[in-house]
Amino acid sequence: MSQTTTAPSPWAVHRPGAREVGLMAVAVVGVSFSGPLTALVTTSFLAIAFWRNAAGAALLLPVLFGRERSTLTGLRARDLGSSVVAGLFLAAHFAAWLPSLSMTTVAASTALVTTTPIWTALAARVSGVRLPGQVWAGLGLAVVGAALIAGVDVAVSLEALAGDGLALLGAICAGGYMLAGARARTRLATSAYSVVCYSTCAVVLAVAALVTTTPLAGFSARDWWLIAAITVCAQILGHTLLNLVLSSVGPTVVGLAVLLEVPGALLVALVLLGQTPPLLALPGMVAVVAGVALVVRASRPPTPVEPVT
Repeated sequence: MSQTTTAPSPWAVHRPGAREVGLMAVAVVGVSFSGPLTALVTTSFLAIAFWRNAAGAALLLPVLFGRERSTLTGLRARDLGSSVVAGLFLAAHFAAWLPSLSMTTVAASTALVTTTPIWTALAARVSGVRLPGQVWAGLGLAVVGAALIAGVDVAVSLEALAGDGLALLGAICAGGYMLAGARARTRLATSAYSVVCYSTCAVVLAVAALVTTTPLAGFSARDWWLIAAITVCAQILGHTLLNLVLSSVGPTVVGLAVLLEVPGALLVALVLLGQTPPLLALPGMVAVVAGVALVVRASRPPTPVEPVT
């Protein structure tokens, strides 16, 4: 008698194991350097986003055509669709969020863009994934904690409201990037997905730079070294390691882990830039960590799919 076990949704929330926790911890450290290092670069945000994605794709090509070459066997063009969609969402995230930093306060922009896990959880719920109340409580607590760390203040003007809207759009697009990535990772190895996603994003950003006449070269040696550091820390150790665990823990848990970038960046900025943390940073950190702990505790372990027998 044959028995079929329905495959769990790629958008479900799964409890990370020790391996996933370790990889996400390294990834959080990597992305925590992104903001402070970017603040040291004198060139445009668009150029930084382009080069970190283009270089990230190039650095992963040897892995794809070397150690993971066997994963390309039988791969069809349509299997790359979700990766392309993820790249488009990632480009849209950069295009929406980066301009918001100069239109509204950095604190408000940061707080709004960190609502990403809320949007991934809502999308998962709409798709039929049931999330325990403890998950929603943890998400809310973590997002509030991130807002406290950012030290949100209120700027009332049409430009500030537009910037807030762009930051929120950036969060939604980041959620789309993670959701599409979770679907892509059910078919593709990490290197294949990341190369296609980063390349798509880089192409779109190059077109945006061409349209806006933003230079993508001619930088100082210091800026090139900083861009290289951002690529290694944020793109390879950050995004790529998160892509590695995306298929096993789900986009909501990954998005929640990225929230830990907020206190992480605060500590890096304290060391590298000498920036004093806001008054509510400590309770904000406690809230973020407690929120993450709530979600992880409420998540169910991954359910293996049994083959038809």
